[in-house]
Amino acid sequence: MSAIPAYVMGTLCIVGGATGFAKTKSVPSLVAGVGVGLLYLWSGNVISKGAPNGVEAALGASALLLLSSLPRIAKGPVPVVLAVTSATTGLYYGKVMYNLRG
Repeated sequence: MSAIPAYVMGTLCIVGGATGFAKTKSVPSLVAGVGVGLLYLWSGNVISKGAPNGVEAALGASALLLLSSLPRIAKGPVPVVLAVTSATTGLYYGKVMYNLRG
């Protein structure tokens, strides 16, 4: 199991939220990007330490990002990329969790 997807997604979410705020002054983009990004980074840290609940947190962050991106998917490439990357990360951590529990 790897913490790298969580670290990558966390970084992308924080950078994306800050970029969205810089371009459009969208406070919700900043808050959501930083919030979900920090959840991903925290889960990556927990996973890398081998502590419990890191995989569940990464899966939860993926679900949160996917569910918030899907309603906006027709608005352009950014929501599409968010939906695809969160679904991919969610599938990865879902498989990891299934294998750990199985």
